[in-house]
Amino acid sequence: MLFAEDVPTASVRDLPGDDLALVDVREDDEWRAGHAPEALHIPLRDVPARMAELAEFPDDRPIYVVCRTGGRSEQATAFLNANGFDAVNVAGGMKSWETEGRQVVSEYASARPEVL
Repeated sequence: MLFAEDVPTASVRDLPGDDLALVDVREDDEWRAGHAPEALHIPLRDVPARMAELAEFPDDRPIYVVCRTGGRSEQATAFLNANGFDAVNVAGGMKSWETEGRQVVSEYASARPEVL
């Protein structure tokens, strides 16, 4: 079993700016309200069934995993690493993403993006 200290973690400010392999494991309503434009959306409960999609990311860099504040993404990161992926949890999640001034987009054309 992996514990929190065993899960690789990076702060938002330490993430690469370009060509970021990012997976958002939040629920559909959270995703629609506001997400990183380059993220792939796979709700936490769907990660095991959708690992083939993650294998399409280039394997020369880690997959960064994000949720709202870091708890769900930590679980997903531990699971992915246990299954052969190079995954890193994004500390502070989308709340930190937004605080650090990274772009957030919404699936609602008439709504201002927000992190739920």
